[in-house]
Amino acid sequence: MANPTITASSYAGEFAGKYLGAALLSASTLDAGAVTILPNIKYKAAMKVGAFSNLVRSADCDFDATTSGLTLTEKVLTPTELQVNLQICKKELHSDWEAAQMGFSAFDQLPPLFSDYVISRVAAEVANATETSIWQGAAGEGNFDGFDALLTADGGADVAEGTVTSANVIAELGKIVDAAPSTILGKEDLTLYVSNNIARAYIRALGGFAATIGGAGVDNKGTTWYNGGELSFEGINIFVAKGLANNKAILAQKSNLFFGTGLLDDRNEVKVIDMADIDGSQNVRVVMRYTAGVQYGVRGDIVLYS
Repeated sequence: MANPTITASSYAGEFAGKYLGAALLSASTLDAGAVTILPNIKYKAAMKVGAFSNLVRSADCDFDATTSGLTLTEKVLTPTELQVNLQICKKELHSDWEAAQMGFSAFDQLPPLFSDYVISRVAAEVANATETSIWQGAAGEGNFDGFDALLTADGGADVAEGTVTSANVIAELGKIVDAAPSTILGKEDLTLYVSNNIARAYIRALGGFAATIGGAGVDNKGTTWYNGGELSFEGINIFVAKGLANNKAILAQKSNLFFGTGLLDDRNEVKVIDMADIDGSQNVRVVMRYTAGVQYGVRGDIVLYS
């Protein structure tokens, strides 16, 4: 059976959500499950944060609840509505995209599978934009507040950032861990989220470029010691958050960082529209609509290096 040809109709329907899912969940942080994902948020998601006080007291024969208490606060995750509006001229495709499939007529049809190609490329760009917004985004055109912006607004940096190099990266990472509350140290999902340049500096340091390691590096392998596997620091897993700006890091539990989206919300849509029979042009329009946002739970259990 031949592949379908899309003419003057839109490509939308049951596959729209799947393409959108690929666009959002292919952001490296989400793809790796490095934060907690909350899908299907229609409007807002409220997270209750509880703090007990005087929970344990000396035993006696009475029941007295007046000395103990539970204080509940609320963190709200409100995904931002975002969209993609792209227009492409089919004329530009003659020389470089399936020209044979377009035929020799002056009335070109959208090439079979071209809609898939366009959506996949747009999805990749959406994923890149989402990854950046998750960590360093600031509310505004095409963005939502990322973790760095939210944490900075709520208490600022816990450890002042420096210019991280292979010579000082171990000391700088040590400052971050030293600033962490003892209650989160040793937690299974505790993660040190670092920028690309910090990860590179750490890999190089362990290859023998740090005074504390020695010139031969880990296992005396020098710069060949690292083969792309997992990294850790003092027993804490390291995750390279590609969306973090240089010289920035966040220490937190995965269960304390949240990404929310209305992935299956009926406001989401992906369309490829051939405009030929609509306005007589040779244009193809691509439309995506989706929602995304982040939030954290307990600020006191997070260390921001910024």
